[in-house]
Amino acid sequence: MEPTIEPKPDRQQPRRGRSRKRLFGAIATVVAVAIVLWAGRDVIIDGSQAYEPQQQPLVTASQVASLKAQNDAYRAIAKAILPAIVNISTTKVVNVNPQQSPFLNDPFFRQFFGPGFQGVPRKRRENALGSGVIISPNGYIVTNNHVIEKASEIRVQLGNKKEYKGKLIGTDPKTDVAVIKIDATGLPVVPWGDSTTLQVGEIVMAFGNPFGLNQTVTNGIVSAVGRSGVGIESYEDFIQTDAAINPGNSGGALVNIKGQLIGINTAIVSPSGGFNGIGFAIPSNLVRKVAESLIKTGKVERGWLGVSIQEVTPALAQEFGLKEVRGALVTDVSSDSPAAKAGIKRGDVILEFDGTPIENNSQLALRVGLTPVGKTVKVKVLRGKQEKTLSVKIAEQPASLAEANSQSSQESGNGGLTNALGDLAVQNLTPDIAQQLKVSPQTRGVVIAGVRSGSVAQSAGLQRGDIIQEIDRQPVANLADYKRIARGIGKDDSVLLLINRQGGTLYIALNPNR
Repeated sequence: MEPTIEPKPDRQQPRRGRSRKRLFGAIATVVAVAIVLWAGRDVIIDGSQAYEPQQQPLVTASQVASLKAQNDAYRAIAKAILPAIVNISTTKVVNVNPQQSPFLNDPFFRQFFGPGFQGVPRKRRENALGSGVIISPNGYIVTNNHVIEKASEIRVQLGNKKEYKGKLIGTDPKTDVAVIKIDATGLPVVPWGDSTTLQVGEIVMAFGNPFGLNQTVTNGIVSAVGRSGVGIESYEDFIQTDAAINPGNSGGALVNIKGQLIGINTAIVSPSGGFNGIGFAIPSNLVRKVAESLIKTGKVERGWLGVSIQEVTPALAQEFGLKEVRGALVTDVSSDSPAAKAGIKRGDVILEFDGTPIENNSQLALRVGLTPVGKTVKVKVLRGKQEKTLSVKIAEQPASLAEANSQSSQESGNGGLTNALGDLAVQNLTPDIAQQLKVSPQTRGVVIAGVRSGSVAQSAGLQRGDIIQEIDRQPVANLADYKRIARGIGKDDSVLLLINRQGGTLYIALNPNR
């Protein structure tokens, strides 16, 4: 019998079966993914369950419409205001100390020039940038005094890139306001607003040319109003804002939501020199009054009361029977002054001036200075714990006091100095002032009551409230020492000061030729 041969198993058949299964599986996966993508492309599969994100908008249509309306308002304000914001560039010539040649140390060369030869004096041209606001169609522009101070040439560039030569109409260093004019007509203007109606929390927009970047807009809110005692100007009533203000913004516009000018940007508080969330603007009502006076007469006529005043401290408030720590304490009255004629006496605390409550010295100085000459006003004082109301006819500030700091007492001021200390107003350091400054009662020196804007002293970092304890290494115990030493300093001499600031000491050098 022949053996039966069994056929070998066909190995190809199972392979074809497995391939078909893989193919069907891949097709099924593709179809499943396609279905998922078609049903909802945002479905995410993590292997165990699907996550479907929120499909409904989180903001309602009415909310979007409200935000769009606000956005449209910002755009409309910017579109209307920007054409009236100008870029101001200035040039001034400054004297530079000559750099002595190293060859002058050689005896061979010194025989030709002499032992006292120091080189040839040089002059240098310095350029600066700032901003301005057109306030009249015929070319009047308001800006900061420190933007154009001592400028030998002023150039104005409009938003349409046209350039003009600026003519200085007048300046007022005490408020840091200046007016210039260009030869043009039909210009866009920013309408005046009433800064007295401004309230904390209101939205504002700042316009200018920070760091030379033309036509820049920022926005924020009003952080505070009536800021004084900052030590920037003689007359301070600042609007504080967190709208970004940087170098170059000075002289630009601060505008409310109505598109009205309610302030002129003037300063920032920043250790680094850049925006730090605190900016100051001069209120429009003050700017307008000063600007109109400068345009009309080229100067600002200021009222004069004729009193010396000091801040009211908590201790003084208790001593004089005040319910609140506010007002201005009269320390002296000038003879034959409006105050003397009205019966104001030393020891009176001025509580109200012309219907306005007085919070501090700065506010009183501002109100008096802006009062029209010849106007009779009511002044409420506290005397012997009793209130009295007196009528005072305001006179014009005497020329001899025109350069004195109106916030300090009569013994303060620069004393007619023409040297590097002439930009400071100082007064004796009293125990009450020492208490306010939080320094030891044994501290000796004179306290800085004011620093002229844009001066060498301000650039060097001197501040209101600094205590001068030494001048050129000579001790200063009181105002008499200060005057004696200061009068011996030449106009172009450098001065080394030892300053006490909040209990710590530091040296500050003033160089008028830098």
